[in-house]
Amino acid sequence: MDNMDLKILRVLQEDSSLSVTEVAQRVGLSTSPCWKRINKLQADGVILRQEAVLDPAKMGLGLTVFMMIKTGEHSGPWLERFAKLVKTMPEVQEFHRMAGEVDYLLKIVVADMQQFDKFYKNMVEETTLTDVTSSFSMEVIKHTNALPI
Repeated sequence: MDNMDLKILRVLQEDSSLSVTEVAQRVGLSTSPCWKRINKLQADGVILRQEAVLDPAKMGLGLTVFMMIKTGEHSGPWLERFAKLVKTMPEVQEFHRMAGEVDYLLKIVVADMQQFDKFYKNMVEETTLTDVTSSFSMEVIKHTNALPI
């Protein structure tokens, strides 16, 4: 990967809906070489996918919750079952296995406290957890999916 690839990636991270021609103009390439580079970045797995970023509030999803989970169980089969469960929950935007005091961190987006309560009850009914702590986001000060390249 060279500097031109990095320029292309920066532009695409900012707006992946741009045409190849627009990307090429922004990075100073002609269309065909730019298209070839983008295809290679996709084939190499550098570009995983392109997606639309929606405004949660305009979609009626005004509550973001960060759930920290501690569990007494650390076996492979337990994690496999737990991960399978969490992956079926559309409210979970991110799911991380952590090092440190917390075992798992989930980012959950729901409409309101009632919906979160329903989500929480379902979560604790479906699996055994030692300790669950939730923190509620009051304001998004910065949000980006762009990597610092």
